Amino acid sequence: MKIDFASSRQSTLGVEWELALVDGKTGELASVANQVLRGVASRHPELNEDDEHPHIKQELLLNTVELVTGICETAAEAKEDLSRSVAAVREITDPMGVELFCAGSHPFSPPQLQPVTDKARYAKLIDRTQWWGRQMVIYGVHVHVGLDRRDKALPVLDGLVNYFPHFQALSASSPFWGGEDTGYASQRALMFQQLPTAGLPFQFRSWEEYESYVQDMFTTGVIDTISEIRWDIRPVPALGTIEMRICDGLATLEEVGAIAALTQCLVDEFSTILDNGGTIPTMPPWHVQENKWRAARYGLDAIIIIDAAGREQLVTDHLLETLNRLEPVAAKLRCSDELADVEKIVRRGAGYQRQRRVAEENGGNLQAVVLDLVKQMRNGPTA
Repeated sequence: MKIDFASSRQSTLGVEWELALVDGKTGELASVANQVLRGVASRHPELNEDDEHPHIKQELLLNTVELVTGICETAAEAKEDLSRSVAAVREITDPMGVELFCAGSHPFSPPQLQPVTDKARYAKLIDRTQWWGRQMVIYGVHVHVGLDRRDKALPVLDGLVNYFPHFQALSASSPFWGGEDTGYASQRALMFQQLPTAGLPFQFRSWEEYESYVQDMFTTGVIDTISEIRWDIRPVPALGTIEMRICDGLATLEEVGAIAALTQCLVDEFSTILDNGGTIPTMPPWHVQENKWRAARYGLDAIIIIDAAGREQLVTDHLLETLNRLEPVAAKLRCSDELADVEKIVRRGAGYQRQRRVAEENGGNLQAVVLDLVKQMRNGPTA
């Protein structure tokens, strides 16, 4: 099977932000995505009744909308694009008494009671995955970075895998599930990997080996389209990008920009290494798997494995070293401010830490957690 890789400008950027719709008073999930999407489309007379808005999309659940940027040069441009889409959605949701919030999961709404969007591909997913599929009340942020040639895709994927725990820890925001504290920083990370073809990517020695894998998935009926390979990091041949899908939902535009900048800088750094004839170090799969679990469990307090020799370091210490190393790359990509916002997440606390603080301050009331997330979405991060 031959898989073509589209032409992309190196280090261009695209971001996808999944947002939950909630009742503005109770914080309960509100399954009103169809009404919201129709309302948004009605403001664009150039769209036909069945046309999808170019930047505001349908998702698996009726309590979710997804914001998708165009092709951006910088993290700041991506933030501006997303801000316009948020404003367009709020024009419809505000009169409805519906609010927007984003986290890796909803703290208390029962997952099994959330209705699924009426589309054949979603019905097939639920039919195949059953109980696990019905638990997918989860939200994430995906970042695409353009690659100027196909041969970079798999080595860059391998490089990003080394930073899996950094992204997972920074974005972890799903400590609560069905009204309970799971004890994990990211319940979403462990929930999502239960789907077929989700979870950590395989690491291939060549593009031809990757093509053979995809052919096997088609031949054995595991997938019907290549997009059904839902790895935490994956090449997207149709767009000419590498896609970072690790992150839990992020509560604020500032955090989305920070994660986008970190992804863009790392991909650009790896691309430069390859352009200069260098190689990108890898770690054994068992180290990668352990890092995923540690980051999901402990978040920013995780002690992670940083190389194939098994050396370990606190994830925040290694992250700060990485940020310092990437400063020249960020200057080149004009995202220095957004990269600096990564350190603000560390200082302020990741989403899971902030949610637990709010719950504790309110006697365990998880409604207060959701309403605080709603406030953050509107006003930006709190100190």
